[in-house]
Amino acid sequence: MLALALITGCSQASSTKEEKSGAASGQKEKKEKPRVAFVYIGVPGDGGWTFEHDKGRKLVDETFGIKSTIVENVPEGTDAERVIEELAQKNDIIFTTSFGYMDPTYNVAKKYPDVVFMHATGYKRADNMGTYQGKGYESGYLAGIAAGKLAENNKIGYVGAFPIPEVIYTINAFTLGAQSVNPDAEISVVWSNTWFDPATERQAAVSLLDQGVSVLANYQDSPAGIQAAAERKVWGMGNDSDMNKYAPETYITNPTLNWGDYYIDVVQSVVDGTWKSEATLGGLKEGMVDIAPFGKNVPKDVQDLVNEKKQEMKDGTFTVFKGPIKDQNGKEKVADGKELSVKDILSMNWFVDGIKGEIPE
Repeated sequence: MLALALITGCSQASSTKEEKSGAASGQKEKKEKPRVAFVYIGVPGDGGWTFEHDKGRKLVDETFGIKSTIVENVPEGTDAERVIEELAQKNDIIFTTSFGYMDPTYNVAKKYPDVVFMHATGYKRADNMGTYQGKGYESGYLAGIAAGKLAENNKIGYVGAFPIPEVIYTINAFTLGAQSVNPDAEISVVWSNTWFDPATERQAAVSLLDQGVSVLANYQDSPAGIQAAAERKVWGMGNDSDMNKYAPETYITNPTLNWGDYYIDVVQSVVDGTWKSEATLGGLKEGMVDIAPFGKNVPKDVQDLVNEKKQEMKDGTFTVFKGPIKDQNGKEKVADGKELSVKDILSMNWFVDGIKGEIPE
């Protein structure tokens, strides 16, 4: 209104010029200050998956001088689609951060072609919808090496979250890592069918501890599993974030994720007008995955062994799923010298040899 008052009495041409200049300024401001939203399966206080996504979100806010919108505890399914559509009416970029948000995100993306949608860990894309995930099999393999070295009785337990490819290939990589340093290692898997439910996850962990495992790994967002292990003085591993503080005496390490740099790159590309739909898969080399600092009681020789393999992965001289690899029924899945394709890794629905447990239908 102030601009209009200042140009009163000027020529029509001047008025039009000012209006166009104001519109251009507004468009520039919109691009530089994008409206960004995040949809979370849990809460940042989970100490795991959502905690790491929220760390990335905070970096976005700091970098672009914005206040992004977050919606927590959104169930996967119809509720998610409703939430995502509401956000699409008010935002330029929406990050949906759980596998079960894939179809809801895809459905809403078709309705809002001018909004950029980014979905974590899924495989469906559209012109305005991309996907992203970390190579959990790299960090999973490293965690497995440590577990294999520390499993005094060769018995290792693993509490899986849901039987989806990202969890399955991480458990497989973990098993291969353990077997690489301890050929007699046996990994027993049970499923919690949760992402964040401490009571259920503790119960699943206890079921494995009762079997006498000497190392317990957990894929969930809560530290309930490693806390249960600590009570039995059993080595424990969490997931997604550094969980050392929850069991400092018996903590080993665990796979971690770093979304901050990637989130900044995505938002910047939208601001610059260079964003395009892609399937991003980042690993140790890209800094998207890593392992947490080792617990204080992990022997140095174990740490050195893990760090040596970590560097080989970064250098590209070692790949996780290189044959020979057999499934738990003894069938060859990867021939000697061959490597499993990324497509086959990301759609994995079988367990490697040495795992006790089943993948539910």
